[in-house]
This record gives sequence, C-alpha cells and structure tokens, in this order.
Amino acid sequence: MTIVKLSEAGPKTGLSTAIRVLETEGKALLELSRFLNDGFLQAVEMISTAEGRVVVTGMGKSGHIGKKIAATFASTGTPAFFVHPAEASHGDMGMIVRGDIVLALSNSGEAKELNDLIEYTRRFAIPLIGVTSRPASTLATRADITLLLPPCPEACPNGLAPTTSTTLTLALGDALAVTLLEKKGFSEKDFKVFHPGGKLGQQLMKVSEIMHKGEQVPLASENVPVSEAIAIISAKGFGCIGLTDAQGLLTGIITDGDIRRKLSADILTKTAKDIMTRNPKTAPADALVAEAMAMMNDLKNTFRKITCLLVVDTAGKPVGLLHIHDCLRAGFA
Repeated sequence: MTIVKLSEAGPKTGLSTAIRVLETEGKALLELSRFLNDGFLQAVEMISTAEGRVVVTGMGKSGHIGKKIAATFASTGTPAFFVHPAEASHGDMGMIVRGDIVLALSNSGEAKELNDLIEYTRRFAIPLIGVTSRPASTLATRADITLLLPPCPEACPNGLAPTTSTTLTLALGDALAVTLLEKKGFSEKDFKVFHPGGKLGQQLMKVSEIMHKGEQVPLASENVPVSEAIAIISAKGFGCIGLTDAQGLLTGIITDGDIRRKLSADILTKTAKDIMTRNPKTAPADALVAEAMAMMNDLKNTFRKITCLLVVDTAGKPVGLLHIHDCLRAGFA
C-alpha cells in the first residue's frame, strides 16, 4: 500500500479536491474561533442556569447536525433532545415547556419550517438561541441570543451544498458542550454514569465494579498453619490467599507458585507467615480496571506472572480480589 502525505499530493493523485475541501473548512474553523464574542458566554450562562432542557432544532442538514449536538449535550451533563421543526408544527411543540431553552440552527436563518417554532418561543417566553450566518435574518432578529457563524464559503465548488457551514455549526455545538462541561465540573465519574456501555464505559470501569467481595475473598491470619492456608486456597479457587496481621492489615500473600517453590518435607509444620510473599502488589477499589490490568501485565513480572490482585482500602485492609479472568469477562484484553 502506498501512503501519500496530503502536503505532497498534487492534482495527479486525485486528492487535490479533498485537500481543498479540508483546507477551506479548516480556515473557516480558525475564523470561527476569532468570531466568538460575548454572545457565546451569554448563551453558556443561559443554558447553565436553565431549569429545563436544551431543545435543539434545525431543518435539513442543520437538523442532522442538531441531532449530534443534542446527543453531545446530553452525554456531557446538559439535558437535551432534538425536535424536528416540521413535526413541532404538528403536535411536537408540546414537548417544549417553560424552563426549556431552544437552540435553533439555520445557516440562512430563513428556514420556513422554523417559523412556527420561533413564534411559539416568543409567545410563551421560552429563551431562544439562534445559530446562523446572517445577522439580518428572521432567526437572528427574533432570537434572544444570536451566535453568528463567520461568512465563509462552502467547500462545494458551486457554493451550494452545506459543507463548511455544517462543519462550523457542529464545531460551535462542541464548543458550547465542552464549555458547559467544564463550567459544571463534569467529571470522569459523571461521564461513566452516562456511558455505562461500549468502549467509553469500559475505559472508565473501576475495580470495585467487578472485584470479588466478602466471603468470596480468600483471607486468613498470617499465623495460620500452612496446611490451613492451602485448604483455603483450594476452597476459594483463586490460586492465592491474602494474609493479615492482628489489626486486619494485609501483610502478605501466598500463591500456588509460592507453595511449589517452597515445597519441603517440613512445609506443613510452618505458619503462613513463614512462606508468604511480603508487601504484595495491591490495587485500590477506585482504581481503573485498565490500571489494575497494567499492574498484572507488568513486564517486570514476566517470570512470575500475576493473575490476581488483592484490593485494599486506604488503611491497607483487604476488601476484595480482582482476578485476570474478571477483567477478560468485562471485555478487557
């Protein structure tokens, strides 16, 4: 396969049109960053203090962009949904109530399907934020706050197909969502609540969510006979046992491998403390599963592979056990 750098591609490569499109839209995005003003901050403040939801609307390509913006808002802590403007005129207007904010998208600002919805917001004093490229348009002049897009050409050679304008609208929506996210202090923990499935949810999964707890965890006093420790290892089925002192703090671990390596004629006369591995690797309950996996896969342990980790609280007391099989079942590889 031949890889051609975009900067080196010429007309003969067939990439010149694609490069022109990307450069056109890239320049427009830079222009948008310089075009933002106090209206953007006013919109952020209005949305962040709203009692209700953000209702995003738009017709045609603006509608498609609006659906994505609404989804981004909703997944980053700003309740939002999309309403099709034509459907709004036939009953869906009832989905918009006092306390909500309408974010209307229209590059021209003159999409006739928006007229009824604009009128509805004016009638019931529902705040309206308009996103358009024309300051004298119906949407711009009727909105409470207007976010203007810079007058940049569409990437389409005919200047007709929504390309640059939809890219700008999408980027502006992302800017609003992320600004609101930071303003609200939306954390990884909050993000996990809204993304329990898929790769995002997996990346944020905590050890506490999949670890074994309570009676499942193989634990004993460090002073128990080795024979008793072996019996617990066999009964629990994890191939290891955590050992604690009189205060309940984890002091060591014995694994199947430890027993094999230290096997001797008098091993059953010893206590667990005599053969245990001291200061074993552990994981806190709030650690990411990915971090625990990294500990088990540490190259330094290649010749003594770790297949499980004891989970301890802040005081050092064992509260659970994470096995490599638990990670695999949760989708980690």
